[in-house]
Amino acid sequence: MNAMLVSPSARGRQPNGDGFDALDECHRQTLRALDTLAALVARLQQHGADDTARAMAAQVVRHFSTTARQHHEDEERHVFPRLLAGADAQVEHTIRRLQQDHCWLEEDWMELSAHLEALAAGHSWWDLAFLRDGAEVFSALSHDHIALEESCIYPEARARLQGAERREMGREMAARRRAQRAHRSG
Repeated sequence: MNAMLVSPSARGRQPNGDGFDALDECHRQTLRALDTLAALVARLQQHGADDTARAMAAQVVRHFSTTARQHHEDEERHVFPRLLAGADAQVEHTIRRLQQDHCWLEEDWMELSAHLEALAAGHSWWDLAFLRDGAEVFSALSHDHIALEESCIYPEARARLQGAERREMGREMAARRRAQRAHRSG
C-alpha cells in the first residue's frame, strides 16, 4: 500500500500537453489517496492519533480538497459537454450518472473532511467509527466512479477529441491550476 502522494511539483504536469494525461494521473493519485485513507483508518485503530496519522490525514485532505475537486471541474468543463453533444442514449445516461456521482462524492467528502481536518490539526473530537464507515463508502463510490470513467467515458472522449483540442484542454487545465495555486499562496 503506497501512502505517499505525488509531490506538489509533479501535480498538473501534462506530458505532450494532452489533457487526458493529467486526468489519468489524477486518477492514479486519487487511488493512492484512497489507499492512504484506508491505511490511516487501520493506523488509528492500532496506534491512535499519532504524528504519522495526523500527517496522513492532512495528505488526504489536501488531495480531495484540491486535486480531486479540480479533476471533477476538468471533466465537467472539457469531457462531459463534448460527449453530450451528439451522444447516444447510453453515453448520455453514463455521463448523467457520473455527474450525480460528483455531487455524491462532494457531499460524502464534506462530511468526512471535517473529521480528517480535526484529526490533522490535533483536535480530539473526530470519530473513528464515522471515519471508518465514511471512508468505506467514499472509497467504494470513488473506485466505481473511476472504473466507469476509464472503461466507458474516457475512451469515447479520446476518440472524439483530436490532438489540438486535447492539447488546448491540457493548457487550460494547467493554467487554471497555476492561477489557483497563486491565489492560495498569495
